[in-house]
Amino acid sequence: MELLLFTWKDLISPEFYINNGGLWLLLFIVFAETGLMVGFFLPGDSLLFVAGIYSQKLVEKLLPGGTGSPVADLLMLLVLIAACGIAGNMLGYWFGKKSGPFLFHRKDTFLFKKRHLLDAKEFYDKHGGQAIVFARFIPIVRTFAPIIAGIVSMDRKKFMLYNISGCLAWVFLMLFAGHYLYRLFLTRFHFDLTKHLEVIVLGIVLITTLPVLYKLFFGRRKDHTK
Repeated sequence: MELLLFTWKDLISPEFYINNGGLWLLLFIVFAETGLMVGFFLPGDSLLFVAGIYSQKLVEKLLPGGTGSPVADLLMLLVLIAACGIAGNMLGYWFGKKSGPFLFHRKDTFLFKKRHLLDAKEFYDKHGGQAIVFARFIPIVRTFAPIIAGIVSMDRKKFMLYNISGCLAWVFLMLFAGHYLYRLFLTRFHFDLTKHLEVIVLGIVLITTLPVLYKLFFGRRKDHTK
């Protein structure tokens, strides 16, 4: 049996997960980002963007030969990925409702940092129910936002509305952007995005984490000046 060798760099590389785990690992990662609370370090946004580029390859793992249509491939991925994202948020909401007070008194561990929970709560307090939608596009915050919603006992129907709409918007934008930007650059500029994925992924990570970084550095600086 051949062992899979990987480095820490591979763990934040979307292409690594797609090439070695395919569709099933992709679905698990989307679920784990919000459902298991420890998935905040996983490359959610960039993974979906790259999945859009390799949509046919991913679907062929489920349906040999694929669907025969790029749009159908994307729609199939959209349904499957969104279902896992919605289910992950539901689990996070349930967990927050059942054990929220315990989390705020839990000591920090390697995988759990209370400051992430507090940042998500502040984000929720500022944006209300819409935070569930906005959080989908912000790493770390999307991991803890459904937990906060459960802790504050957000109405279940209201939560599900924001949960479903936010997840569909997130998956749709990332998947279709990856797929059609790849085709656009390849046909018009003869520029293959797959050969520059590291730079693209880095750009996506920077864009999506800027709000978190701003809050981390400038927010604390403002607190110290008060």
